[in-house]
Amino acid sequence: MKLITAIIKPFKSDDVRESLQELGIHGMTVTEVKGFGRQKGHTELYRGAEYVIDFLPKAKIEVAVADDVVDQAIEAICKAANTGQIGDGKIFVTALEQTIRIRTGETGNDAL
Repeated sequence: MKLITAIIKPFKSDDVRESLQELGIHGMTVTEVKGFGRQKGHTELYRGAEYVIDFLPKAKIEVAVADDVVDQAIEAICKAANTGQIGDGKIFVTALEQTIRIRTGETGNDAL
C-alpha cells in the first residue's frame, strides 16, 4: 500500500477528486494549506500599497491506495491538476506499513 500526497492548486481539487473516482478510488483527505516553491510568492496592490504574499494557497490531497493502482492514480492526478503554469504542485509517494479500519477492524487492502 502507498500513501499519495499531492500539493496542487486549490481550484483543481474537484478535478482530481473526479478523476480518482473514475479509477474507483473513493476515500481521500483534502486540506487547505499554504506554501511556496520555485514560485516564491508574488506581490499585490491593495489601496495603493504593495504587499508581498510569501505563502500561496494550495490544496493538499492525501489518498491511500493499493500497490497495483499507484501508477494509475499518479497519472490521473497529474492530468487533472496540470495547468501548464508554474506552481502546479508536487506528488509524494510513501509506503504504508499498515492500514486499519476502526469500525470493522479490517486491515491492509481490505481497509482501504
